[in-house]
Amino acid sequence: MNILIVEDEFEIAQLIRQTLEKESFNCHLALDGLKALDICGQVNPDLIILDIMLPGLDGLEVCTRIRQKSPPKDPYILMLTARGEEIDRIIGLSTGADDYLVKPFSPRELVARVRALLRRSLRHDSTQSQSYHTQNFTLDLDQHIAMRHLKKEEIETLDLTTLEFNLLATLISYPGRVWTRNQLIDKLWGHDFYGDDRVVDTHIRRLRKKIEPDAANPIFVKTVMGLGYKFEDEAV
Repeated sequence: MNILIVEDEFEIAQLIRQTLEKESFNCHLALDGLKALDICGQVNPDLIILDIMLPGLDGLEVCTRIRQKSPPKDPYILMLTARGEEIDRIIGLSTGADDYLVKPFSPRELVARVRALLRRSLRHDSTQSQSYHTQNFTLDLDQHIAMRHLKKEEIETLDLTTLEFNLLATLISYPGRVWTRNQLIDKLWGHDFYGDDRVVDTHIRRLRKKIEPDAANPIFVKTVMGLGYKFEDEAV
């Protein structure tokens, strides 16, 4: 597994690199945002550890550009942030980060977060071998393609990140079922997830912006107050 570490404090970057290389990960290092984008295009990492405070391009901008480029691999992104920064800003709607880790952190917690993210990739690769069809959507799990059916038989291919695709696939697999935040975390992040369960709300908002006619008034991904979320659409 290739991991790109983007951290401008060299001592911290080296500590992260040494910690992960002891766990047999192949690590690449960038000390600023522009270098990170260059290396990302060369090595196609499976996961990026990205500090939010970088010289030049900050971590949020780097994350946004990586998501916009749609590289051959859609890497998982773990944001590093100083204590006290707003979680929703770090994993917010404009960035596409998958998880965050607050400094200072222990090497053990770092490894646990990395393994949890990468385990998601292995789990979904091994189980996705079918398609889902509803009146308004088709998901091809083998080719990782999500499509929305528009009026007049038009079809729109949805530009979803890996996490958004897997979130939609989970919800659409059981139309009408209510999923709690903890159930979605266990399904998508794994039972050893250490983060805040608000990460689910953030990615639900991102998904709604891409699939709903009006994200402020969703008709497909609905909130069940006090419980969680459910997907509503007629099966085909």
